[in-house]
Formats: sequence, C-alpha cells, structure tokens
Amino acid sequence: MSGHRISKRRRYAAWSAAGVAALIGGALTANAATSTTSTTRPAPSLYSGRAFDTCTAPKLSAMKAWKATNFYGAAAVYVGGKNRGCAQPQLTSSWVKSVSASGWKLIPLYVGAQPPCQTSANPEKLTAATAASLGKTDGTDAVAKAAALGMKAGSAVYLDMEAYDITSTSCVSAVLTYIRAWDKAVHAKNYWAGFYGFKSTSAAAVAKAKDRTDLPDILWYAYYDKVRTTTTDWPYASTLYTGHRRGHQYLVNSKETRGGVTITVDRSAWDAPVAIV
Repeated sequence: MSGHRISKRRRYAAWSAAGVAALIGGALTANAATSTTSTTRPAPSLYSGRAFDTCTAPKLSAMKAWKATNFYGAAAVYVGGKNRGCAQPQLTSSWVKSVSASGWKLIPLYVGAQPPCQTSANPEKLTAATAASLGKTDGTDAVAKAAALGMKAGSAVYLDMEAYDITSTSCVSAVLTYIRAWDKAVHAKNYWAGFYGFKSTSAAAVAKAKDRTDLPDILWYAYYDKVRTTTTDWPYASTLYTGHRRGHQYLVNSKETRGGVTITVDRSAWDAPVAIV
C-alpha cells in the first residue's frame, strides 16, 4: 500500500472507510463534458508514456541515472498541501530546472484538504461550510508553490483527493464544492487544473457529477489492474476527458532498480499535460 501522498496510516484509514477494493505539444482539446477553458491560458505541454511517483523527490543523481535508461519519461512531484506526507529536501527550483534539462517531464501534485467523511486524522479537512474558501485558498497556494519551483503558467497542477465514501451525498457535495473552488483559483492564474483520485470513489465522483461546471481539465485515476493504458480500462463515459487528458495509476509499491539506483515507485500510464518549466 502506497504512502506517497498522505501518510501510510492516514491513507489506509481513508481506503478502509471508502471500501476501496501519444502526443507531445499542441492544444488541449475542448470537451463539452469538462470545465470551461480560458482563452488566455497558454496551451499545455503534453506527454504520452510511462510516468512514476514516489514519496520524496529523488536526488538529482538518481533522476539522471533513471533517465539514462529511458524507461520512464515523466515523474510526479509533491509540490505542497498541508496533507503532503513526505518532506521534500530535493525539490527546489534548481532541481526542477536540472531534471527538466535532462529530459524529464514533471507532474506537480498538491495534497489538499481531504473529505469530511474520511475517518483518517488529516491535518486539513474540509467541511460543507469551509469547502469554498478552503478550495480557493489551496488552489491559490498550489499555483504559488508550483510557480516558486519554476513551473510556468500553462502548466497543469493536480489536486490529490484520497478515497472517501461517495454514498454520502452531503460529503460528495462538499468535496465537489472544494474541487470547483480549487479549479477556479488555479484557472485564475492561467494554469490547468488536474485531479488525482480513485476509480470507484474520489475520481468517480468527479467523472459522474451531473453539473460539469468548473470541474478538472484532466483526470488521473488510480486503478491497480497492472494494465498500462488510459483507454481500454477507462471506467467512465467514453466522451469524458478525451484529447490527451487522462492518466492511469496502474501499479503501486514497485521496487525498481534502473541505472544502478533502486527506488520504490507507483507506475502510471500518461497521456496528459505536464509542467512547463
């Protein structure tokens, strides 16, 4: 079980409560089933291929060793959020510049407020009363954190929402309010708003929302079927998130040695925007 976002203990509690069992460049395709896009937002940088995430951003030497093998082309990094589970001593603007220069594409993740119906004791939880204000504050902070690392306007920033009980309509409503406010704050700074969630819970609530206003531009779903695809196992309506706007985390806790360096990672199939550095 991965602890790459919130702590292992808190993530386990969240899962238990919820009952959780190629193109580069160009413009993001518009889709009637997603949020309204800005006419001034820069076109995103797109990447298609393998991506990984790990709890703490690896040392620059490790990133260069892994890049030399050309197995992965993108790496997710945890840029901020009060619920971020790991310290990031390597994650500086100079690190971002160096790994990008070596050929890596970066996927910035922000571990924001978590649902009120989660039983885990997260440092930041939203409520129905605070969802809108917290979403705006966290979305603004996510962009500030990404920008401080050298990730420019036009980058996609991804909100991490762990598993929760989506049979609770009040909980889903509060979470969607938070997500919409987060997305609007990100869009206001001319960044693209991405979302990471679980196939049957947090991602499903976004994908199945009837009101598509201000929902994420990109959906990254966790579904551990060990199949590297963003299409054949896509679990939602086929019209959703087309045009290079999907990521699929398909394997977790994979201990891998590449270029003589061993790191435990989660694997994703990627066909979506990344950071512009």
